[in-house]
Amino acid sequence: MSTTAPAQTRELAEALRSAGLADVDDSGLARALYSSDGSLYRVLPRAVVRPRHPDELVATLEVCRELGVPLTARGAGTSIAGNAVGPGVVVDTSRYLHRVRSIDAEAGTASIDPGVVQAALQTAARPHGLRFGPDPSTHNRCTVGGMIGNNACGSRALGYGRTSDNVVGLDVVTGGGERLALGAGMAIPAGSPTLDRLRELVAGDLAAIRTELGRFGRQVSGYSLEHLLPERGFDVARALVGSEGTLALVLGATVRLVADAPFRGLVVLGYPSMAEAADATPALLPHGPTAVEGLDERIVQRLRDVPAAVVPELPRGNGWLIVELTGDSVAEVQAKGRGVVAAAGALDTMVVTDVAQAAAIWRIREDGAGLAARTSDGRPAHAGWEDAAVPVEQLGGYLREFDALLAEHSLQGVPYGHFGDGCVHVRIDFPFGREPDRGRGVYRAFVTDAAALVARHGGSISGEHGDGRARGELLASMYSSKVIGLFERVKAAFDPDDVLNPGVLVRPAPVDAGIRVTAAPRLTAGLAFAYPHDGGDLSNAVHRCTGVGKCRADLTASGGVMCPSFVATREEKDSTRGRARVLQEMIAPGGPVTDWRSPEVHQALDLCLSCKGCARDCPTGVDMATYKAEVLHQTYRRRIRPRSHYVLGRLPFWSDLAARTPRLANAVMSSRLGGRLAKWTAGVDQRRSLPAFSPRTFRADWAVRRAATHDGAPVALWVDSFTDHFAPEVAHAAVAVLEGAGYRVQVPGADTCCGLTWITTGQLDAARRTVGATVAALAPLARAGVPIVGLEPSCTAVLRGEAKDLVPGADADAVAGATRTLAELLRDTPGWEAPDLSGLPVVAQPHCHHHATMGWTTDETLLRDAGAQVQRMGGCCGLAGNWGVEKGHHDVSVAIAGHQLLPAVQALPAGGVVLADGFSCRTQLDDLAGRRGLHLAELLAQRLPSRRG
Repeated sequence: MSTTAPAQTRELAEALRSAGLADVDDSGLARALYSSDGSLYRVLPRAVVRPRHPDELVATLEVCRELGVPLTARGAGTSIAGNAVGPGVVVDTSRYLHRVRSIDAEAGTASIDPGVVQAALQTAARPHGLRFGPDPSTHNRCTVGGMIGNNACGSRALGYGRTSDNVVGLDVVTGGGERLALGAGMAIPAGSPTLDRLRELVAGDLAAIRTELGRFGRQVSGYSLEHLLPERGFDVARALVGSEGTLALVLGATVRLVADAPFRGLVVLGYPSMAEAADATPALLPHGPTAVEGLDERIVQRLRDVPAAVVPELPRGNGWLIVELTGDSVAEVQAKGRGVVAAAGALDTMVVTDVAQAAAIWRIREDGAGLAARTSDGRPAHAGWEDAAVPVEQLGGYLREFDALLAEHSLQGVPYGHFGDGCVHVRIDFPFGREPDRGRGVYRAFVTDAAALVARHGGSISGEHGDGRARGELLASMYSSKVIGLFERVKAAFDPDDVLNPGVLVRPAPVDAGIRVTAAPRLTAGLAFAYPHDGGDLSNAVHRCTGVGKCRADLTASGGVMCPSFVATREEKDSTRGRARVLQEMIAPGGPVTDWRSPEVHQALDLCLSCKGCARDCPTGVDMATYKAEVLHQTYRRRIRPRSHYVLGRLPFWSDLAARTPRLANAVMSSRLGGRLAKWTAGVDQRRSLPAFSPRTFRADWAVRRAATHDGAPVALWVDSFTDHFAPEVAHAAVAVLEGAGYRVQVPGADTCCGLTWITTGQLDAARRTVGATVAALAPLARAGVPIVGLEPSCTAVLRGEAKDLVPGADADAVAGATRTLAELLRDTPGWEAPDLSGLPVVAQPHCHHHATMGWTTDETLLRDAGAQVQRMGGCCGLAGNWGVEKGHHDVSVAIAGHQLLPAVQALPAGGVVLADGFSCRTQLDDLAGRRGLHLAELLAQRLPSRRG
């Protein structure tokens, strides 16, 4: 961890700005955000630079060389080995240097900036029928510059090769300041001192390079000097791939593109165990698969543990191979599949040519790094020993010995990986958090033994993620002292002052130095939430974030939500990962973030919508909405709060008062002066409209109607404050639908509020009292077997989720178990048939809490089965309760809505319907689209037989 004096940091920042760098940030917030990557390690930088032009990269290096400050290049920060953290300047290329400069379809190449995301390159190449071959599981957020840094491979390396196999040319600046244009077949620059020295070094150690380097495809540890052999054409560009930013900075690259196959299919093979699946792998390779991935029951079970997750069907077995095949037709893929099945010797098989089904199966593998971050018993599992590789013929034996090694050290892990390449990923439950000092010792002992095991099998301690801080010290287990010395001399030729990423690869930092989790004490006292899945420890909870960075991807196209504000701003502080990093720094000692009230904490959480999308979409189960509520609770407990907390945070209370004279309240708020004053008082942006109170609440109407008797099974319609005061027509529609389905509707008392507004503003003592009273009132119904139907998704989600955390016990569990959405109840109602929605165009905006806590699949299935043409929106509407109306959030709120929802609504054909169960979502539509959204209850009620015109 860097402890550089503030004066030195200011001097560095001033020097960088004087050199013409526009985006230099030495704030405590930036240092916290970039203190870690996807690895175990915590290294606080002195400053963060986000260059807008390649020349700014060169200028940054010049300043660092002059001042003797280390420089670490970083893309999306998904490095699992600690290659993207450093104690000096961290350069984030992903923020601005993300252009695909050009595509030459005839030559099959693309010219790119180093910060371009791999998926963005794929999107640009697709219209030409081309693709960039290597595709790591982080393809929707990792940068190609980062892939060049660690020679990334991904699942399809069998078909397309490693990154080094797909780099045509590099524009670099060496650590010594020399600018070089490099590429296969290009003339070596005359008079280059760096390359002249490099040629001398290679000529002096040809035998060692030929015998120890480049022995099999996934040997990426150390420097790939085999590309410099005379018989390989002294290809310096390819040799720099995998050097982890220790030799040169990539300013631009030309990469190879290949023709994409028109058809893909999967053969999924089941085996008794993962090791037996590995044994079967070599026989499959002659069939030309583009990928052969291995996983077992442990990782599939982790997916089953994710709330509302949909687990695709897999063949019988406890270990599986996912074999991808390509062809010019479905028939060709199927024919290849039959050949794979015949050679597989599997217990059970499944051939998949349906695109959606294949994507669901691939998703298990792509989320592996996150899913494997917890063991079967819920303990945190860590990277570090993460991606070793052995020749594929050795894989089965290696896996058996590896499992035995885990047992010998009393550790657990969840292996999976690229079995066709012999590469195995795993996260292991090193006891860092439970016993920090012992944890470091256990870690060092295990990785030392694991490195020796890999060496015995002729393997590589890294198969694609690079060595970084996690494995640099272990290189001596697989290389002779002669090769280690050669690495040092190559480093000196390129970077004589050791400015670039020191502590990585050459003269490496100890593997157990700077481990993030060991720096974090437990935080269990005085918390408002119980954190039952994290041992009651908030430190454990926020360290669920391992940095895989899925929150930096745009998940909206696939129906995901996380993270709406990052999609709008592209700022690291607005990602779930960024916020988690700041909270981790708040707990850790010695950094710039000191306590609950630190400005860095509130800057990071300001644009968190409390949408809970991360609780569903983050593979490690981060729940930032809960952490934000805890922070606000701890910050403002027994202190003066922002005005919005007193008004918007207690909206049900004020709504009950307004219900006594709703017309007067509406008249005041709709007047120019009254409206401005009301918005100022509530902390609402003046550009926002204020929703009108209903002239008559649903409960007032129900009090008159409730004497009526209806036959049928009882159901409790739990009417929340928003529906009661602002949208009673939704509750009336729900009554019609439920009675039409044969139910006898009951409405619990008026004092049953979920406390949501108190939760989102961190007024958790009041929230506990409120939700506790509601749980006590509803528990008798739940125990009597009466289903409880919620209408407002966010409120329903509280009964299914936060209530169990705030008031844990049998009553809360019973209420959570009895609470249903309308669609869930109707699905389980014998004989119920949905009204005919044939051909009806529906743009559906699932509420974020609905997606996160209950899942929206049941609603979607109901609508599609009824004949509706459903276009499901991903992402958030952008309002998110009080957040979107608060002053300071308007522009981001509008940008979020404009990402997907508003364009879809504008394109909706005449006669189409916008479906939005959430009151916030309907309010946002009213405000920004001038379009009224319907609740599912209203859509169904309008088409009940008795209501048809």
